[in-house]
Amino acid sequence: MFGHNLFFDRIIKKKRFEILKVIKNKLENDEIYDALDIGTTEDDGNESSNIIIKNLKNVKIFKSISNQNISSSFFSNSLTKSISSEFNEDEVKIFKSDLVISSAVIEHVGSSENQLKMIKNIIKLTKKTFIITTPNRNYPIDFHTKIPFIHWLPKNIHRQILKLIGLKFFSKEENLNLLNKNNLKNFLNDKNIDYEIVEIKFLGFTSNFIVIGKVIT
Repeated sequence: MFGHNLFFDRIIKKKRFEILKVIKNKLENDEIYDALDIGTTEDDGNESSNIIIKNLKNVKIFKSISNQNISSSFFSNSLTKSISSEFNEDEVKIFKSDLVISSAVIEHVGSSENQLKMIKNIIKLTKKTFIITTPNRNYPIDFHTKIPFIHWLPKNIHRQILKLIGLKFFSKEENLNLLNKNNLKNFLNDKNIDYEIVEIKFLGFTSNFIVIGKVIT
């Protein structure tokens, strides 16, 4: 079992660096003064922790919004708050940034309603560009549970199976709610943005999506 998990962890790490490479290429010609990281982890020791925000170049100010208490001096401003909650005018004013990044967070904020609120808040907090990454529900393996195919079942049945096999944490909607490409398109149906969805492949199938959005001014 340990070797099994190590194998998948190596794949996940490889995918994160591949996603980082795509994002850096897409942002190569953008002028970014400040960048906001959504869903920052307080775990700052692992190489892959907060990997995208840490590897951005020519950014003067870094900010964070997370449901964890972020104490890292890397961030000039940090707010402990769920991205799917309401933001007041002062919070928007302080944290609105040229670039807003959310890496593998949207599948962990709960219901579809919360996921839509999250995207609306990201758009509200974006001056120029936002980036959202998430795994593809239609990929044969869910890399959270390391189990193939059962996440293709209706979500209520999938959650019951996870609960029965001892994966109670991932059986709860607030902890794991996977999305496919159509879900993302429905959430991004906003006249104030332009966007593209980049597909990351693994073994011939799309394993991850990168949403790159521009706010229309």
